[in-house]
Amino acid sequence: MVRSLWSAATGMNAQQTNVDTIANNLANVNTVGYKTQSAQFKSLLYQTLQTVTTTASGDPKPTTSQVGLGVRNSSINSIFTQGSLLASESDTAFAIEGEGFFSVRGSDGNTYYTRNGDFTWATNNGGGVILTNSDGLPVLSSTGRTITLNSNYVTSRVTISADGTICYPDASNNAQSLGMTIGMYQFNNPGGLERQGDTLWGVTDASGNAMNEATNRNLPKSKIIQGYLEGSNVQVADEMVNLIVAQRAYEMNSKAITTTDEMMQTANNVKR
Repeated sequence: MVRSLWSAATGMNAQQTNVDTIANNLANVNTVGYKTQSAQFKSLLYQTLQTVTTTASGDPKPTTSQVGLGVRNSSINSIFTQGSLLASESDTAFAIEGEGFFSVRGSDGNTYYTRNGDFTWATNNGGGVILTNSDGLPVLSSTGRTITLNSNYVTSRVTISADGTICYPDASNNAQSLGMTIGMYQFNNPGGLERQGDTLWGVTDASGNAMNEATNRNLPKSKIIQGYLEGSNVQVADEMVNLIVAQRAYEMNSKAITTTDEMMQTANNVKR
């Protein structure tokens, strides 16, 4: 009966992690560029009560007798499906269609990646403006440099082509390339990226190194859409169903603990 107490307790802990993950998904349902998470579980060790042997009459018993010792969380996977496109009135709102990521330079000097294209032009200390995300981190070009314009350009007239090329109209109002392209990067295993918060992702050994779409011809090119943002890919209906299932599982594990406690109490009363 003690095994049932511990097994049910591990089930409650696992379902609490599941509820925490679902709650985080629902909290970020309106977060631009957010990718939903899914908690995965695996069984713990099994205790062998009886090995393969024979019965009292000598007949062989082909199977063992084992009892499980509970469950634990094995991983929390990120689901990188395409989010819906949301129209934006901002000239520096960019959505990605495809597998690519934007790159930004963090405050620690490291490069991070994001699907959140809610950018803005910020004043540069050296003069002119620089393209940054909403937290002021500079967005990087396909060459790994910051995207900077001098004070001669009117930022509201800057446009971005589908391949990320930054353009500015000439005297005839025809868009001309400024020789800079917003960097787009892909990963062999995006599920191995490490979340940094603020919809930023860090490279790990599991994700592999970032692959530059501008220099790797084997990669399918992503498309940048100006005037749109990529919404989260959280499916509210699915998350609510998962929340109900997790709640029921938590209640069942709690009931197992209560039942075990009552059985132990009954066993103790037998001695009286």
